Amino acid sequence: MENENIILSIETSCDETAASIIRNGSEIISNVVSSQIASQTRFGGVVPEIASRHHVEQITLVIEKALKDAKMEPQDLDAVAVTEGPGLVGALLIGVNAAKAFAFANGLPIIGVHHIAGHIYANALVQKMEFPLLALVVSGGHTELVLMKDHGHFEVIGETRDDAAGEAYDKVARVLNLPYPGGPHIDRLAHEASEGVEFPRAWLDDSYDFSFSGLKSAVINYKHNMDQRGETIIPEQVAKGFQDSVVEVLTTKTLRAAREFQVKQVIAAGGVSANKGLRSSLEKAFEKEGIPFYVPPLNLCTDNAAMIGAAGSFMYAAGKRGNLSMNGNPGMELKSWV
Repeated sequence: MENENIILSIETSCDETAASIIRNGSEIISNVVSSQIASQTRFGGVVPEIASRHHVEQITLVIEKALKDAKMEPQDLDAVAVTEGPGLVGALLIGVNAAKAFAFANGLPIIGVHHIAGHIYANALVQKMEFPLLALVVSGGHTELVLMKDHGHFEVIGETRDDAAGEAYDKVARVLNLPYPGGPHIDRLAHEASEGVEFPRAWLDDSYDFSFSGLKSAVINYKHNMDQRGETIIPEQVAKGFQDSVVEVLTTKTLRAAREFQVKQVIAAGGVSANKGLRSSLEKAFEKEGIPFYVPPLNLCTDNAAMIGAAGSFMYAAGKRGNLSMNGNPGMELKSWV
């Protein structure tokens, strides 16, 4: 990075209200996250209206705490970075408007960050990024393979055609009567079974795209068939069979892409990269292949503002600036900024 900077960052794309202060895109000075999981669990998923109300209640508090934890004042900052999209529109608007108000009041530039770019740049907080690199992004709303030839260069070479991996995890968890969010519970159950139910793999030959809708339907059909026969499913075996299918497809396609594009580094990003089964599979595959593989610590895999600050910091150094006409962009596409 050519010039030093200190960035206040804000993230409100879904159900976490977060603020962070990042130095030079690689150092976390403070990182505050107010989670809504306890509130949203009783609904079995995120209710957008309730998420927005929580953001309204928490946004000022998390910004103040981020500054207090960092022992900084607004005049110590160089810019404000905020998740511009994608995400829930009502949730995004609260973060964007809070960022615009803070930036305007303190005479600071504002930078709109793509949520997925944030997840990818969470890795910059723990490891220097070496290019070309391949990022596997796996979250509740996204499953993508992104090739990066330099900072700010994003080429999506594969994406989900239907359900994202995290979305499939939550839907299967609901079938198994597991609490929201379902991913950690399925991961835990999968490790308790010695063998799993055999479920299909959607390979989509000659493509780096993904599809998990058929797998989700296979699990639902298996449960219905067992119910109709009066037989009881073994949740641990269903969880293992489902997770084995997801992990095998993600690992195989990521490995194939890494070979084809001759990358120097492979990184994982997004909430599902916290999954122990997936982390273990990717680590073993790339250790065997001899390609460095990195994944952020668990607290940087799920939504947080530090990752937005990391991406925003590199955007700031590249001369990227937003303006006060910025709006929440729920369908925002991942585009290169170089």
